[in-house]
Amino acid sequence: MTVHNPVAAAHAPIAAQIARARAAMATLKGASQARIDAAVTALAWAIYKPEHARELAELAVADTGLGNVPDKITKNTRKTFGALRDLMRAKTVGIIEEDPGKGLVKYAKPVGVVAAVCPSTNPAATPANKAMMALKGGNAVIIAPSPAGYATSDRYVQLARAELTKAGFDPDLIQTLVQPVDKAATQALMELADLVVVTGSQNNVRRAYSSGTPAIGVGAGNVPVIVDETADLDDAARKIAASKIFDNATSCSSENSVILLDQVYDEAIAALERAGGFRVAPTDRERVIGTLWQGGKLNRRVIARGMGELAEVFALPDAADRKFLMVEETGIGDAYPLSGEKLSLVLTVYRARDFEHACQLVHDILAHEGMGHSCGIHTKDPERPRRLAESLDVVRVLVNQAHTFGNGGSFDNGLPFTLSMGCGTWAGNSITENLNYRHFINITHLVTTIPEDRPAEEALFGEYWATYGR
Repeated sequence: MTVHNPVAAAHAPIAAQIARARAAMATLKGASQARIDAAVTALAWAIYKPEHARELAELAVADTGLGNVPDKITKNTRKTFGALRDLMRAKTVGIIEEDPGKGLVKYAKPVGVVAAVCPSTNPAATPANKAMMALKGGNAVIIAPSPAGYATSDRYVQLARAELTKAGFDPDLIQTLVQPVDKAATQALMELADLVVVTGSQNNVRRAYSSGTPAIGVGAGNVPVIVDETADLDDAARKIAASKIFDNATSCSSENSVILLDQVYDEAIAALERAGGFRVAPTDRERVIGTLWQGGKLNRRVIARGMGELAEVFALPDAADRKFLMVEETGIGDAYPLSGEKLSLVLTVYRARDFEHACQLVHDILAHEGMGHSCGIHTKDPERPRRLAESLDVVRVLVNQAHTFGNGGSFDNGLPFTLSMGCGTWAGNSITENLNYRHFINITHLVTTIPEDRPAEEALFGEYWATYGR
């Protein structure tokens, strides 16, 4: 009896795509940095061009039902512009570093054909972001979209191929995974590519790691943010609100919980209400929770929907048609679903006795979901952010910033622009920083001899010997 293997069946057409990608890569061999940068710029212009940014935003919302058009236009342009700024400042061709004192010269080389697995939440911006980084290293890229976002991702690839052709490049430097885009096809691509980069479901991340191909995956978000008694409450509330409502909370960096110190709890709630929040009454709380999660999973009727829809689905009073909902909670863990990621305009509110209690709540929330990703604090005390950074297992601690706009890079912080946030081994990830061009190059080290650097035994062991004996 013959057993059908869908992954094996998908290998042949995808192998043909890989072959075309390798042939396209070969055309870049020996290309100057300026020429590589032109290819990267072509990919950026394909989504940044105003009519393209709008078309892709409109298609994404129609395609997936997630988010809203104005914010997706902003995401398509802002993320692309910031990433292009970063990439134009980097060197990835030939010698990229020389250290005469150590006798080292470093040469950048491509990693090969990149399989870029992308989520439905950002079906245009994420493919563009990954493709730009991949081509910066002289690689080719094949986009594996979410089935829900396929039309948007494929349209971006069409636009990018047209720009590459216009600039004299082989359009097969970027391709969309051939239809049907399903688990078998995506798995086959991951097995045949040279590098897999996955943003999206943790199931896809785990499958990438088990594909046998070097893989970079990123962790789940569930951002908790502290507002302490020293904070400018209205400034903090405005930033939290703007970040929470952006693209209807599709971002993994969107605030999911705020932890307000008891000393300013009522004032902070009032500031959040002034910024557009609606405080859900205790009598409506269980209905919101029961509607937000159904069968143990987030309800797709409320994920990334506008407040008008949410208020109707949750059967809330007319006054709830504000910008976002605030639901108060005391518990953390599986029995308290509000402590997890919500991907919706629902913000969980905790009350902390003091700063130490707030830190413990952040720790417990991340231990439940989102370990390694990030957290934030609004404060005027310069020591408290340091204490968070020292004590918590997270890659990013943002201070007095709107998380959605700062976590993946911003023009007023030093993080590189990206749509894929590495979360370290805390989240089972291989990178502990924002995904960037360095993850898309191999490095050859030219090593020459230097004057011997060999300290005396006493210099290395002396203190130990003196303290503990030989």
